[in-house]
Amino acid sequence: MHMKSFIPVFLLTGAAFFAQTKNDIVVPNENLITENIPAIPKSLSTTIKKYTESRSANFTAIHPNGKELIMVTRFASTNQLHHLTQPLGNRKQITFFDEPVNSADFEPTKGDYLVYSKDIGGNEFGQLFRLDLKTMESTLLTDGGRSQNGGMRWKKDGSGFYFSSTKRNGGDRDIYYMNPLKPEETKLILEVQGGGWGISDISEDGKKLIIGEYVSANESYLYLFDTETKKLEPITDRNEKQIVQASAKFAKNSDEIWYVTDRDNEFKRLALMNLKTKKINYFTTEIPWEVSGLSLSKDKSKIAFEINESGLNKLYLMDTSTKKYSEIKLPVGLINSTAFTKDGKSLFFSQSTYDSSSDIYRLDLATNKIERWTDSEQGEMPKAEMAKPKLIEWTSFDKMKISGFYYPASKKFTGKRPVMINIHGGPEGQSMASSLGANNYYTNEMGVAVIYPNVRGSSGFGKTYIASDNGFNRMDSVQDIGALLDWIAKQPELDKDRIMIMGGSYGGFMTLATAYEYADRIRCSVDVVGISDFNTFLKNTEEYRRDLRRAEYGDERDPKMSAFFTKIAPLNNTDKIKKPMFIIQGTNDPRVPVTEAMQMRDKLKAQGNTVWYLEGKNEGHGFRKKENVDFQRLAVIKFMQEYLLK
Repeated sequence: MHMKSFIPVFLLTGAAFFAQTKNDIVVPNENLITENIPAIPKSLSTTIKKYTESRSANFTAIHPNGKELIMVTRFASTNQLHHLTQPLGNRKQITFFDEPVNSADFEPTKGDYLVYSKDIGGNEFGQLFRLDLKTMESTLLTDGGRSQNGGMRWKKDGSGFYFSSTKRNGGDRDIYYMNPLKPEETKLILEVQGGGWGISDISEDGKKLIIGEYVSANESYLYLFDTETKKLEPITDRNEKQIVQASAKFAKNSDEIWYVTDRDNEFKRLALMNLKTKKINYFTTEIPWEVSGLSLSKDKSKIAFEINESGLNKLYLMDTSTKKYSEIKLPVGLINSTAFTKDGKSLFFSQSTYDSSSDIYRLDLATNKIERWTDSEQGEMPKAEMAKPKLIEWTSFDKMKISGFYYPASKKFTGKRPVMINIHGGPEGQSMASSLGANNYYTNEMGVAVIYPNVRGSSGFGKTYIASDNGFNRMDSVQDIGALLDWIAKQPELDKDRIMIMGGSYGGFMTLATAYEYADRIRCSVDVVGISDFNTFLKNTEEYRRDLRRAEYGDERDPKMSAFFTKIAPLNNTDKIKKPMFIIQGTNDPRVPVTEAMQMRDKLKAQGNTVWYLEGKNEGHGFRKKENVDFQRLAVIKFMQEYLLK
């Protein structure tokens, strides 16, 4: 009797226990593949919520009337388009997709409809759609297949736009013309070779286009295309290598163009070229930093340009007739985008600071008064608890100066603090003095200091610096991390014995390479969409990217370069990796294919290493859907608790 009565009680107790356990843990959604990630308690999800509910706002289009905006922000899972009609007014959401929508353009005369871009599952095959703002109906304009479509430049009369697309063969980014009311009549107007082509500007009469050809972060060219004769003529000399020439706009005098170039200078300068004489005048030589972007007013009387000053932005306004410019005084931070209204009376811009995410502002050009248009919620994060970046500098193995941003742990923590080193991608990306956002959880709740290095090869520090990691110099940038480990060891408040390396894309390669080069000096590492072998990466990345990446990393078809790739591949150095690793990847990644993550995971598992794995079936080059981002963050925190903090 006792045995029969005991068994049901035991089973009920076990089921109740299981139900209670399931209710107490965070269960990954159906789109996430997880391996070896232990149960994450719901209590952690509750604790971090204070940090994960912030949002940002960026504008993507200004109505022809200059008084309305289309902006991008997130209220549910993904970024969507919202309509804004007045400063600090209600944001009316106008797209409601599972996939993010991050860009749109108004039809330029009446603004009755938008053309926007959207992909599927992070595959980056962006398709163009027309959104009728009266009926709110969307119509697919492009082929809907494995093609990239974008870079629109409208004719001034709104009759149609030119755009670039890879649809002809998947690799070459050709130029097309479309009337979005008659998409079936879309015409191919220029066939090119390569994936780096795009439209910089269109002339007032719509008869000429400035076409840009991007070869690498160190090299780009400009061309003039006649839309009637279909003749393409070089503006810049294709035989002059390793010069950046970009962001070109037609000047008031149609025989002149404004653009940015690093010709005869370490940094990109604002320049004016006469198309007939090829004479160039430079206007920002006295600013020892890079011009990172420019906007030209519709009447071509004013230019707004941003300067990238060691990871911070400054905004300048130039009068194109006098060529005089002055700085617009703003809080210290980052400028995300700028655009003039059609009447030239206002300049809209988006800005973020270390204690706020991006928001939209309007500068009145007559009074120089700045009006705030959005005030994005920061969740429950008090500004006083947001880590403030410090610019730090260290000397690498060859005496090169390397810099980065250091976010200290909260002062409420005592003793030497563990460190997360987070390495940007690109490799020509740049870590800037931005808000940590949800990552304030690391500094404020976990007592972890965060460092974002700008190793050699990063942009913003001149053309010598950005080219210094190319080809056979690839591992020099990894040694820059070794020098950072030396710097950390000398800081009295940091713990050299508790360091985690993390990075995405090329930063993922840097993470993997650091894991084998400095295995005895780190505790653990987190590789997000990282390259595990340049040979397999270049073979499998999408065709439109392949030659662009070869220009940076080297050509795997060259036996010497292939042998070098084989030598430095983290996949071929797994025997040196001793510490736990967490690998995170999107299934649909067109840049760094999922196979890069899988082969690294499988080899580490086969040799008995501790390896956690997270894959998003509806994601691409990094997670973009909030439910996936949230789980990734929780899993990383759990990983840090297990292997960094103990």
